[in-house]
Amino acid sequence: MPVVLYRVDDRLIHGQVVEGWIPELKITEIDIVSEKIKNDLFTQNIMKFSTPSGIKLKFLDIDLAAEYLMKEAPRSKENILVLLPNLFYAAELAKKEVKMNFINIGGMHYSAGKNFSIGKAIFLNEEDCSHLKFLNSKGIKIEGKGVPNDKPIDILASIE
Repeated sequence: MPVVLYRVDDRLIHGQVVEGWIPELKITEIDIVSEKIKNDLFTQNIMKFSTPSGIKLKFLDIDLAAEYLMKEAPRSKENILVLLPNLFYAAELAKKEVKMNFINIGGMHYSAGKNFSIGKAIFLNEEDCSHLKFLNSKGIKIEGKGVPNDKPIDILASIE
């Protein structure tokens, strides 16, 4: 199966993903796209312990992710969840022509400079807003939603 969900969430693997999205979408593979985590064995091990047994877990940098998502993932028999730590990674994948019809924004928590708030768990800065507008220009639908049964938030309407 192809990718069933692209999700931006700075926590990556956590309760909402494990208890909500994985069972709802019958996920069998999680691909984490992050240069930092691809090179951090300690964090990878923590994520492996947090991932339910039987779920394949891959750690990819942008280039490997783009190649895998364009060539191998569409022919995979897995239900793939792609987790991105921030909107930069989503924009970079889009620039590399990775086909993404939809992106879920789960959590982008407050940090210095993130002065624009949408809901309880989405905080944006100017760069984030630029990435969202770019993704929208590529025809990618974007919505904010913590767990599958949450009411979706139209993020683009909130930033315009």
